[in-house]
Amino acid sequence: MPNKLVEVKNLKKHFAVGRGKVLKAVNDISFDVYEGETLGLVGESGCGKSTTGRTIIRLYEATEGEVFFNGENVHKISGKKIKDFNRKMQMIFQDPYASLNPRMKVEDIIAEGMDIHGIYKGEKRRERVFELLETVGLNKEHATRFPHEFSGGQRQRIGIARALAVDPEFIIADEPISALDVSIQAQVVNLLKELQKEHGLTYLFIAHDLSMVKHISDRIGVMYLGAMMELADSEDLYAEPLHPYTKALLSSIPLPDPDIEESRERIILSGDVPSPISPPSGCPFRTRCPEAMETCAVKNPEWLEARPNHFVACHLYDPNLHKE
Repeated sequence: MPNKLVEVKNLKKHFAVGRGKVLKAVNDISFDVYEGETLGLVGESGCGKSTTGRTIIRLYEATEGEVFFNGENVHKISGKKIKDFNRKMQMIFQDPYASLNPRMKVEDIIAEGMDIHGIYKGEKRRERVFELLETVGLNKEHATRFPHEFSGGQRQRIGIARALAVDPEFIIADEPISALDVSIQAQVVNLLKELQKEHGLTYLFIAHDLSMVKHISDRIGVMYLGAMMELADSEDLYAEPLHPYTKALLSSIPLPDPDIEESRERIILSGDVPSPISPPSGCPFRTRCPEAMETCAVKNPEWLEARPNHFVACHLYDPNLHKE
């Protein structure tokens, strides 16, 4: 079994939104990320998956809970150790247009991390930039250009090169393909997989496109309204989903076979996603769940291992609960 690189324990991230109200963006989730794997994190918009990534990397401070990286508590790191931590953990942002400084040339964008950490200087700095550009499928002539001269897919490749520049161990990819054309999405995903093999990288891959997540992830976690609903190996999750929410999400993925697509039944969820400012009592999904029971309204389901390495938070799989 590979070593645990990242451990997330009972993580909460709440935001004060005025008049004494609190938005519970991430509400008590736990999971591990192992060395060399890709953990996919999926769910509808607003479920808290991007906030989870940003809290892990300390763009947000945690409200409660702990995040460990290589056994060290991320939110207790201080002084010079913060700089070392920032080098080992990097982020690829969702919007390739907003995440690159329009006034900086590509060479300086990619080398910014090198300059901060003092790892490459002078001619070695330029050679490293050229090497990274070639690694992500661009060439050295692109180094002197500005971001506005590139397409969305090329900009995202620049963002990936920037993340690789300081030789990180762990990369959080926050919906890195959602702003790209479908034809470019597969190229970026394949590039990330190649880089993982070459550099031994570990990814947290955040996305809402379940069909694409399957191709890159070893395991997948499903979030809803700030809570983790299910976590399993990618193949197991797609073959035999347990949580009603996961089943509904997977039923929405179009299939390439028109005969199967026409005959299969989609699960249509009723109602809207509740507000994270005033989430429902008990299970957060119960107001839209087709299999909700009375106990779902009064008791939050426990996080349990329903099958080997297949975890779920649902009363349907609680061995101590007897359904009438």
